Amino acid sequence: MATSKPAKKPTKSTAKKPTTPAGPRNEKLSYTVPGVPVKDGQALAQKLQMRLHALNDLHLTLKHAHWNVVGPKFIGVHEMLDPQVEAVRAMVDVIAERMRTMGVAPVGTPGALVQARSWEDYPVMTAQAAEHLAALDLVYSGVIEDHRSLVDESEQVDPITQDILIGQVTELEKFQWFVRSHLIDDSGKLATDGATTIDQAVKQGIAADRSVD
Repeated sequence: MATSKPAKKPTKSTAKKPTTPAGPRNEKLSYTVPGVPVKDGQALAQKLQMRLHALNDLHLTLKHAHWNVVGPKFIGVHEMLDPQVEAVRAMVDVIAERMRTMGVAPVGTPGALVQARSWEDYPVMTAQAAEHLAALDLVYSGVIEDHRSLVDESEQVDPITQDILIGQVTELEKFQWFVRSHLIDDSGKLATDGATTIDQAVKQGIAADRSVD
């Protein structure tokens, strides 16, 4: 009587799993701006890399909201966001060129941005104006706070870089004012007060909008 052979146990594959490439890194050149020690200038320029990532992320997020806002307030918000997109894109170029001027090559690839960022991706898709604006209020706050931190750090190293950052903060805070103007009730209360996450801000934003309408 024929007997069947026992099935062979599956062997573990010895092939290495593919790893995600680290991507390009900041190259240091042999110089920085005149009057600033090379080490100090390049250290500050490297800190600008996260500002570059944040602004690249911001202009894409603003464009995403521009496309996906719906409802009776669509056109006003849709048209308000496009100039902000263009202005933030221009800020990206200024930061990247300042980095290069200071002797550090900027990294502008999407993979490097995703790998380096400390924030979650913008979660809001098709949504009412109040929902997108509430989410963008928190996004702007995060970008502005980090810009302001580097304003303070750059003061002793390079006042020119500090001046660039101050100018950008001025514009970013103006854009946040535009956003917040849609989220304030007649008593002056901001709909996103106390919100620490985008989901929470979105809920508060739409609730406040419905209470006013």
